[in-house]
Amino acid sequence: MNEEAGNARPWHEALSRHRILGLLPAGTQDALARALPELSAAAGELIADGDRLKTHLFWLIEGTVQLQNPDGEAVLSLRPGELFGLAQGESLLISAAQAETVCRYTRLDALTAEALRKEVPALAYFLASPDLSAHTTTLPATRRGANGDPALNLMTTPVSALIKRPPITLSPNTSIRDAAQVMSEQRVSSVLIVEQDLLFGLITDRDLRNRVIAMGMDTARPIADIATLAPMSVDVKNPAFDALLLMARHNIHHVPVLNGQRIAGMITATDLTEQHSTSAVYLAGDVYKQTTVEGLQAVAAKVKRLQQGLAAAEASAYNTGHIVTAITDAITTRLLQLGEAQWGPAPVDYVWVAAGSQARNEQTARSDQDNCLLMDDAYDEAQHGAYFKALARFVCDGLDACGYVYCPGEMMALTDQWRQPRRRWLTSFTEWTSQPDPTALMLTCVFFDMRAVHGNAGLLDDLRRSVLQQTRGNTIFLAHMVGNALLRQPPLGMFKGISTIRSGEHKGTIDLKHHGVVPIVDLARVYALALGENDINTHDRLTAAAASGGLNEKNARDLQDALEFLAFLRLQHQARQMAAGQPPDNHINPDDLSNFERHQLKDAFVVVQTMQSVMGQRYRM
Repeated sequence: MNEEAGNARPWHEALSRHRILGLLPAGTQDALARALPELSAAAGELIADGDRLKTHLFWLIEGTVQLQNPDGEAVLSLRPGELFGLAQGESLLISAAQAETVCRYTRLDALTAEALRKEVPALAYFLASPDLSAHTTTLPATRRGANGDPALNLMTTPVSALIKRPPITLSPNTSIRDAAQVMSEQRVSSVLIVEQDLLFGLITDRDLRNRVIAMGMDTARPIADIATLAPMSVDVKNPAFDALLLMARHNIHHVPVLNGQRIAGMITATDLTEQHSTSAVYLAGDVYKQTTVEGLQAVAAKVKRLQQGLAAAEASAYNTGHIVTAITDAITTRLLQLGEAQWGPAPVDYVWVAAGSQARNEQTARSDQDNCLLMDDAYDEAQHGAYFKALARFVCDGLDACGYVYCPGEMMALTDQWRQPRRRWLTSFTEWTSQPDPTALMLTCVFFDMRAVHGNAGLLDDLRRSVLQQTRGNTIFLAHMVGNALLRQPPLGMFKGISTIRSGEHKGTIDLKHHGVVPIVDLARVYALALGENDINTHDRLTAAAASGGLNEKNARDLQDALEFLAFLRLQHQARQMAAGQPPDNHINPDDLSNFERHQLKDAFVVVQTMQSVMGQRYRM
C-alpha cells in the first residue's frame, strides 16, 4: 500500500466538485488540497481496519472498495467519490476496508475532520462524529492536550477573553471630525455607533481614509454618512474561532461583540494575531506568504514559542510532534518553491525526502536537518547535476538559517551521496542490505524512516517497494537490524534503579532522547520492517504491529505509553529551558522530578528494557 504524501496534488478541482467536501469555503479547500496525501492500494490489499478505520476519514478517488464485518464478510461496495471511515458504518459492524480493484484514495485524521465539521456545521449531516480519543494514551488526563493545538486553539478561547477595554461608542449624529478626535485620544482604530442602546454601525480608520480624506468629504457631516451599518457581530460567549472565520470570509478586521443585545466590546484582527500568532495555523499560513529566506527565518523563530505554548497546555507528545513537524514541512516546501522560482522548473521529476524525526512527525524545537533528494531515472549528471546541486544547497542553507542546523553526519541533500537518481539509490540500498555492517545498518535505518515532503512522491514509493521486496523475509538482515536496535539500552542499574551519566558536561543527568525515546523508535522500526508495514510514525507503527498480530496488544500499549511519557517529559524540560533563555537539550536531572515522575520514569525504562529482551530472544541469529 502506498502510504506516502505529496504536497503538490491536484485535489483543488476534485474538492470543489465533491458533493460534501465542496461545501467547504474556498480558502479551506485550498489548505486541504495542499495537505491531502495521495495513496494507492492494489486489488485485494487491506486499506484500513481497527483504529485506523475509526480515526481517519477516507475519500475514494478511483477504483472500488469493499467494506467488511469482523468475520471478513463483504457488507458494502463503495465507488469513486464516496467517503468512509470514522464512526460511519458502526451499525453495520464495519471493521475493515479492502481494495476490490486497484484504488487511488486519500485520507485525513479525526482532528482535521472535526475541525471541518465545526467550520461548516452542515457537514455533520454527512460525516459521523470522529473519535478524538484515538490518539491519547493511558497517561493521566493532566498529561494530555484537549486538541491538536490546545493552548492556542481558537475553538477553546471565548471571545470575551480577547476584549481588552470597554467599548468606545458614539451617536450617529456625531461629526466625522469629532469622531476622529475621539479615536485619536482613545488610541483606537474603530468606534461603535449606538442609537437607543442598540448597535447601529461602526466606523474605522479605513473609513476615514477611503470615505472621507480620499473623497474630500466635509468632516462636519455626521458619521452615519460613512458608517458600515448593521455590521456583522459575534456573541460574547462564542469561541474566538467564530470571529476569525467571520473576518476571513468577509475580509473585515473589526467585529463588534454583543452580550445579547447589549454591546460588550470590539475585537480586531490584531487581537487574534497577538493571542495566536504562534499557532500552527497562523505559522503555516505565514510560511507560504514569505518571499525571502529572511522572511522564513522570522516565522521559524516562532516555533519555540509554539512548542512552549503546547507544553503549557500539556499537549500530548504525539500531537506536538505532528504540529511542530508540519511547520518544518511548510518551510521546506516554501524553500523549494523559492528555489524553483529562482532557477526555473526542475528539468526532471524529483522528490524532496525528509528523514529522521521529521519523517516520523516527531520533531521538537531542537532538531537538525536530515533529508535527501531523489530524482527520476531520466536524470543525467552532465545536463541536470548543476541545477539540483544549486537547489539542494539553497534549501539546506535556508533550513540552517531557519534554525534546522546542518546534520553532523552530513545526511543532507547538499552532499552528493544523498542526492541521487532512483537507480543509484536502489544500488546503494542493495549493497547496504546484503552486507549489513554497522555503517550499512545505520544507513538502512535512515532509509526506513523517510517520507516525501515535496515533489513526485511516487518516486519514493517505487523505491521503497523495491527495497522491501529485498528485505521482506530476509531473517539474517532482520537479525542484524535487531542487534543494531539493541545497542542503546535504557539507563537502568543492576537493581533497576535509574543510572545517570557519571562524568562530563552532563554529569548527573539522563539523555531522554538517546536512551529513552530512540530505543522505542528502534523497536517499532524493526516490527514495521518484519511485518512489511508502511507506517513511519513510531506510535502508528506500534498500533499497526498490534493490529497485525506481530506484537501483543498490551505490549504495544505499554511501549506507546512509555514513549508518550518520555517524549512528554522531554518536551516539558525543553519548554522550561526555553522560558529561561537557555538552549533546549535532552538531558534531565532526575532530582528535578517529583517522586511520582521518577517512579513513572523508571517504569517506562523497565518497559523498554523488557521489550528489548523479548525482541532479542525472538530474532536471535
